[in-house]
Amino acid sequence: MSEFRARFFSETSDEQWSDWRWQMQHRFRTCTDFERVLDLSAEERAAFDAAPDRLPLAVTPYMMELMWGSDSTDPIRRTMVPVADEFVRAEGEVEDPLGEDAHRPERCIVHTYPDKVLFLVTDHCATYCRYCTRARMVGRGELPPDRSVWEAGLAYIREHEEVRDVLLSGGDPLTLSDDRLDWLLERLHAIDHVEMIRIGSKVPAVLPQRITPDLVNVLRRYHPLWMSIHFTHPAELTPECAQACERLADAGIPLGGQTVLLKGVNDDPAVMRRLMLGLLKIRVKPYYLHQCDAIVGSSHFRTPVSVGQDIIRALHGHTSGYAVPAYMIDAPGGGGKVPVGPNYVESVDDGVWTLQNYAGDTYHYHEGQALVSAQLEREEMDRA
Repeated sequence: MSEFRARFFSETSDEQWSDWRWQMQHRFRTCTDFERVLDLSAEERAAFDAAPDRLPLAVTPYMMELMWGSDSTDPIRRTMVPVADEFVRAEGEVEDPLGEDAHRPERCIVHTYPDKVLFLVTDHCATYCRYCTRARMVGRGELPPDRSVWEAGLAYIREHEEVRDVLLSGGDPLTLSDDRLDWLLERLHAIDHVEMIRIGSKVPAVLPQRITPDLVNVLRRYHPLWMSIHFTHPAELTPECAQACERLADAGIPLGGQTVLLKGVNDDPAVMRRLMLGLLKIRVKPYYLHQCDAIVGSSHFRTPVSVGQDIIRALHGHTSGYAVPAYMIDAPGGGGKVPVGPNYVESVDDGVWTLQNYAGDTYHYHEGQALVSAQLEREEMDRA
């Protein structure tokens, strides 16, 4: 038994600790809970004192063990424990930065892109990230896992044959029971024009105990099923997390890693490199690096876009191509994801591209248009 468990959960058996339902039932949710384990900073205490119920709060015992003994600068702790800066509203920050509410034809459906929809199956998460895009709705009971609500969403998808891709999100779909997930996946899978189903989740990182053999047996029935997993920092890549991801991969589920760029958490090329290479080791392909959305109270997390571009430059060419995610800004108001990676094109002149490689050296690529024109001229002369 670890020192953390011996001190705070001495009566807890290994079987209980490994039970995801026990983890959910014993989450840290109040200032008193947090004070029992952490020495709160002035900024953290001010957040609890100012408005303890303003933003949802929950941390699993498993994640609290990763934070235990840290101070307020710890990267994992910064993403889980509120601080007073959350009550500062900066220019451009809004409650719904992606304009999702304007694209909700049904309570549980967001339809922004032509051929895919976001299916919000619950507002419940295992842990609540302090920079959550949906802070306005998660953890508030607005989207309970209600089958009548889901039925309306399923009917919408059936009626819109252009929808070929459905992303289950919320909240976190993997906080649902096996039976509820099975019920929903079965009905989605039966819709002929739905070609793929995706699940967006942070559970493998914050509650790996949830990835049980029984859950995996449910998921493997509904291929092609993909999973996008939210990772923040290499400290999340524990043996338990690795086992969870390997179980999913062994079930034939392709895994993509999604990371939000956060000041003081992962805005360092060395940290990001460790995270991306660590994901590959547990069979997760780094997929997206997101610029932090401009939600209210997020200014202390957001970096200049140039920081993300520099991180991509530090990865590209300096490590495996599989380890380089696409750097994206989700355009405010519902414009969708826009790539904002560094520019390696110096100029284009008459079919000649001047390129800069990962090492900063310059190269010239010829499109071949001049050669094609010369060949056509020769053919015309031959015909004459």
